[in-house]
Amino acid sequence: MKKLSIDDATPEEWDTVTALNNLSIRKPKSPDPVEQPDHYNKGTIEAIEAIKASMPEHEFKGYLKGNALKYLWRYDYKGKPVEDLRKCRWYIERLIKELI
Repeated sequence: MKKLSIDDATPEEWDTVTALNNLSIRKPKSPDPVEQPDHYNKGTIEAIEAIKASMPEHEFKGYLKGNALKYLWRYDYKGKPVEDLRKCRWYIERLIKELI
C-alpha cells in the first residue's frame, strides 16, 4: 500500500484545502461597552430605540445631550476615562444623526 504524501495532492484538492483555510470561524463577538453594551440589548429592541419612542423629538435630543455631558463630566472619576469619553462621543454622534 502506497503512503499518501502532500506532494500527491491534486490541484482540486489544494483548492479545497485553500478554501477551507480561508473560511473565517465566527467567534462570539466580545461585548463592546460603548457601541452595544450587553445590558442594553436584551430582547428585540435596543433600549435607546425604546427611549426614543417614549418621548417627543426635542426631549430625546435633550436626553442625548444630557448623557453626553454626564460622560464628559465624570470621565476622570470612574477609572475608565477612555471608555467614558467614547460613550460621550457615541451620544454626541447619535445627537448629530438625529439633527441631520
